[in-house]
Amino acid sequence: MTTGRRGRLTVYLGAAPGVGKTYAMLDEADRRRARGTDVVVGLVETHGRAATVAKIGDLEMVPRRLAEHRGSTLTELDVDAVLERAPEVALVDELAHTNAPGSRHAKRWQDVHDLLDAGIDVVTTVNVQHIASLTDDVEAITGVRQRETVPDQVVRDADQIQLVDLSPEQLRRRLAHGNVYRAEQIDASMSSFFRVGNLTALRELALLWLADRVDDALTRYRADHSIGGTWPARERIVVAVTGGPETETLLRRAARIAQRAAGTELLAVHVLPTDGLPSTPSATIAAHRALVESLGGVFHTVVGEDVPTAVVDFARGVNATMIVVGVSRHPVWRQALLGSSSAEIARLSGAIDVHLVTHERARVGLGVRSRYSSLSPKRRAAGWGSALLIPAVLTAALLAIGTDAVALATDAMLLLAGVVGVALIGGLWPAVVAAVVSNLCLNWFFAAPTGRLTIAEAENVFALAVFVVVAVAVASVVDLAARRSAQAYRARAEASTLAALSRSVLSGEDTAHAIVQRLAQTFAMADVRLEERADDRAPWSVVAHERWVTDAEPGAAPAGTDDDVTEVLIDDRHRLVLAGRVLPASDRQVVEAFGAQAGIVLERRRLREQAAQAEVLERTESTRTALLAAVSHDLRTPLAAIRTAVDGLASPDVELDREDRDVLTATIADSTYRLERLIGNLLDLSRIQTGAVRPALRAASLEEVVPIAVEPWLADLALDVPEDLPLVHTDPGLFERVVANVVSNAVRHSPPGAKVLVTASAARDSVELRVADTGPGVPEDRKATMFEPFQRLDDTSTGGLGLGLAVAAGLADAVGARVSAEDTPGGGLTMVLTVPRDGMVP
Repeated sequence: MTTGRRGRLTVYLGAAPGVGKTYAMLDEADRRRARGTDVVVGLVETHGRAATVAKIGDLEMVPRRLAEHRGSTLTELDVDAVLERAPEVALVDELAHTNAPGSRHAKRWQDVHDLLDAGIDVVTTVNVQHIASLTDDVEAITGVRQRETVPDQVVRDADQIQLVDLSPEQLRRRLAHGNVYRAEQIDASMSSFFRVGNLTALRELALLWLADRVDDALTRYRADHSIGGTWPARERIVVAVTGGPETETLLRRAARIAQRAAGTELLAVHVLPTDGLPSTPSATIAAHRALVESLGGVFHTVVGEDVPTAVVDFARGVNATMIVVGVSRHPVWRQALLGSSSAEIARLSGAIDVHLVTHERARVGLGVRSRYSSLSPKRRAAGWGSALLIPAVLTAALLAIGTDAVALATDAMLLLAGVVGVALIGGLWPAVVAAVVSNLCLNWFFAAPTGRLTIAEAENVFALAVFVVVAVAVASVVDLAARRSAQAYRARAEASTLAALSRSVLSGEDTAHAIVQRLAQTFAMADVRLEERADDRAPWSVVAHERWVTDAEPGAAPAGTDDDVTEVLIDDRHRLVLAGRVLPASDRQVVEAFGAQAGIVLERRRLREQAAQAEVLERTESTRTALLAAVSHDLRTPLAAIRTAVDGLASPDVELDREDRDVLTATIADSTYRLERLIGNLLDLSRIQTGAVRPALRAASLEEVVPIAVEPWLADLALDVPEDLPLVHTDPGLFERVVANVVSNAVRHSPPGAKVLVTASAARDSVELRVADTGPGVPEDRKATMFEPFQRLDDTSTGGLGLGLAVAAGLADAVGARVSAEDTPGGGLTMVLTVPRDGMVP
């Protein structure tokens, strides 16, 4: 059945299973039916949830189609039955579902398309982890690869998308109360997919994906309705970056404006000439890009012939609400004659606000820059020589042929070709000299009357004038093309060099020596040193040194004199010294980029070292203070009990029967055990904090660790460790101590007669051992400090110094494992030991 109209698709998008997508879909069905709409349930998956089953109520349900697959009977959406029923609205759950073999289509979203083509409106559900473009991100977050996916475009093309959202804490509470999965699935689900971190990341993915879709919808609406003006749905500030010294002022001013309203975007745009060659040094642009990123903005580069038009077009394209530009650096007289870019941007901006920022360089002029020559000294000398030689040779050749045999126009064309040749050899100014010399030769030897600089015929005067103008114009174009070619080659070389530097840093070669070595190789410098000093008056000392001998014999001393040494100051404490040849200014810009990277590496190394030292000192001081406070009581208590019992046994004045002796002996044994455990934990903590623990990591099975570790408490445990778990990468002996400490703590805090549940399961790159008790648990504000030394879970406890979990966490770190704490559903504490799988550790 076809109605001639395509049905409308409504999608309820969830950040995770259990947020209430299906319930929200059924709620919409109730509202539509109350308005008189013909609604049927094509397929709804209740997953045994009582609230969902009750919500279906008396909604009409189309019977499902039965499918046999590998001896099992599966139920699928009966597309033909829904088409025959022809309702106005059909509910179809789980859009990304894969149909059983033999179905009309492989995927359920294809079935939904058939219903839409028949004019039936469809309301459906999908989780963000099933959207195809997010599969890799979801796997990186959760460790689970989603096999059932739906193409992004299917969801994006929906007429309406409703986000169904719950905070991670709310969803975990729903899970703990049994509103999502059955009781036997709750613990495993909360420890794997439904972790707070996973749910938070999935929630952010859903919000960002939907925000992009809303932005696309707004852009499409403006295009469909030919809306050229900006709609301030979101504040976007565009900064026109010239590359001049005022750029930093503009960027910081724009960042302060952006900070006034939450959610404001900062975008910087730099316009390149249409030939694509940078008019600003690449090092300057790189510095401005870094500044923009540090301010939380995004740097863009566009190509445009007219700078103001390109800036305004970019601002309109990103739906900007404000453009920030600087006051022109040109003097007032030039602005009066030729105008300024800032004024032109304001004229073209239309509804976009333009914020004009003054700065120190405003109206002081751009300065006079010498024209850079890309030619070598030998080539420039050859150019000046050819400026005189080529016109003379061509004139002699034409005179040899005879002035009557060749017309004046032909003479001029041949000499013009000579001027072009001079431009190719020596650039513009030698070509201009050649043009003047050639004009004089034409006048003297070939324009009547010959032998004089006077010209008899008026057309010859015009011809000679045109010759000079054309010669100079052609020479200028040839010279400009040669310069642009040289600039393009240099820009490509600089880009390749900086890209190689970036690759070396990203690949882990972020040491100072690696940067110095690459610098020496790139610029073929005989000697490169990175030096540092303690302060401004201290002598320089070498941090990294590289000699790069090319033409000399191996082991030869660096070539060059003192004049061939280039110093690049990175900061007050670091500098680069290069010897071998004098660097041109363009190469120096790239060297400065190398130097900046070296400075970052050194600063990062210094900060790491300082942070590590401070952490060690802080931890040592904290441990010493806590130890002194605790030893006075916790170590003397068992000693006092031992001393009292020994005195009672040794006293000649007291007659003890066998029962009294047994009691005193048991007291000595129990106090000795407590004392040994306290001293053992103190020694373990001392070894951990001094770095004396030397784990022997290898492939191991939990079967060889867990049974031995929990043996003293087997009567108080419910053990569920599967035999087919993958091997882990750890030190079995030390990990056994970790398990023993955690299990001992759980048993000690469990109610009498209650079993502690010990389970194990495998994740994508790790194996998890969970120890769950039903004791009093730990308050949320104590979980952040429960793994620190001398932190008792119960301040009234007299059973120890509070070192068990600290020792467990320290030993776990040493063997590559991790200890974390979660609430046990129904009350209590669950300790999670995460151990990397063998083969997953680089």
